[in-house]
Amino acid sequence: MQTQPIVINFTGGIVSPGYLTEILEAAQAARVSHVRFGLRQQLRMDVPSNFFKAFLQTCSEKNITVYKAKEAVPNIVSSYPAAGIFTTDSWLREGVYKDVFSLFTHTPQLKINICDSRQSFVPLFTGHINWVSSSAEHFWHLYIRFPKTGKLYRWKELVYTNDLPLLSQRIEQEIIADKFLFFGNEAADGALLYQRVKALTAYVNKPATETVFVDFSLPYYEGFNKAANDYWLGIYRRNEKFSVDFLLDVCQVCLQSRIGQLYTTPWKSIIVKNIDPGTRKLWDYVLGKYRINVRHAANELNWQVEDHNEKGLQLKSLVIRHFDKEDVRTFGLCFAIQTEPASNLFGCVVIRKQQNKNPHRLKALERYDILYKKDFNPNGNEMILFRESVEKDFIGTYLASLCKFFYEDRSATPLLPTKTLQEVVVKKTTVVHQCPRCQTVYVPALGDQLQSIVEGTCFETLPANYSCPLCETPKEEFVEVEWEEG
Repeated sequence: MQTQPIVINFTGGIVSPGYLTEILEAAQAARVSHVRFGLRQQLRMDVPSNFFKAFLQTCSEKNITVYKAKEAVPNIVSSYPAAGIFTTDSWLREGVYKDVFSLFTHTPQLKINICDSRQSFVPLFTGHINWVSSSAEHFWHLYIRFPKTGKLYRWKELVYTNDLPLLSQRIEQEIIADKFLFFGNEAADGALLYQRVKALTAYVNKPATETVFVDFSLPYYEGFNKAANDYWLGIYRRNEKFSVDFLLDVCQVCLQSRIGQLYTTPWKSIIVKNIDPGTRKLWDYVLGKYRINVRHAANELNWQVEDHNEKGLQLKSLVIRHFDKEDVRTFGLCFAIQTEPASNLFGCVVIRKQQNKNPHRLKALERYDILYKKDFNPNGNEMILFRESVEKDFIGTYLASLCKFFYEDRSATPLLPTKTLQEVVVKKTTVVHQCPRCQTVYVPALGDQLQSIVEGTCFETLPANYSCPLCETPKEEFVEVEWEEG
């Protein structure tokens, strides 16, 4: 059956259950059985070609903006899904995100990320225009990643919240207007872009400060989890496919329990927040009805694969089976599978398919390079080659070795002492005289009261007829020994 791939953007990864219901009902009427969520928190589906026109008509009537996949504009990515569950002590609260989104009156043509610097759930720099919260309330760091490059430029100033949309638009206009300088050019001049935009745009700013990032650690984002007095639920699908019927029931439960928003994530999962404990049975019923597993292994959740890429999913599955077999630890790492040269994925470790210029080359001859980011920082852009031209069947083995290298590197500086040090007590010793038969010791400081020898009498000054008070051994037979005081 011929299909038309389409994309529907959810700004910042938020969607109301009512709006999602309208989309899913239109999809259901067009004989769509499953949908997916993309790396940029958007909805993706394949609509049968013979129902596509009717689907577009229905979406138009309901004010649903639909793009053909190849013509889609990039969605605005945000760390909004992490707010309140993975970040709780930041000035960047849910209301601030909504205020920022409402200020965007233009449709961005470049990728924009809006993220909290205190979280590690949503990638910071997978956009072209990347806004990262600073320690100063309502001021943002700006990082430009020039299109089709890994080149990252840090803006010279912090920018005030209300000016994010305006400055984003001006930067976008300058980059698109001069593609020769700013597209696919690893030598792109960020300072030149700054000068051009600064000359044309007035905005509230302050001097840039050092950006403080948290160490990367991907939180476990699946299953029921406690948050204050409520629960939140994360749902991930191994094959990335979400049943339309299942999502319709999810929306129904949300509406019934007065949950106003669902959240899509860059890990192609969804999150439902503010679940009242009293509705837990409803959620368990829906999950059970569709046999949804919400406790996958952590080493399966830390992967990014290009959207709608079955080969990438197959390779991911192959590696995970190897990890399970060898009991490989992957905490603190995330992996990306890159099969297209232009894609930009988030990962500490990148498995990159070598580009085959010969279309007749056998698939069995496909090779992959394994690279990792400097310091294993997934937000970094400096790549280090670990292994080159690896056959698919051996990728898992080499990745296990790279994981071992990661932990050995992290353990190079010991945080615990190599052994427990016990306090050494130094005791003072002195030479005394001891009876060789009964082991009685004459201690000058004590004397010998039984024989009227006063305290402080040295052994040498004892009377010639002195003998052991216990066994009467003569004085001259006593031997010298060391005596520990105290």
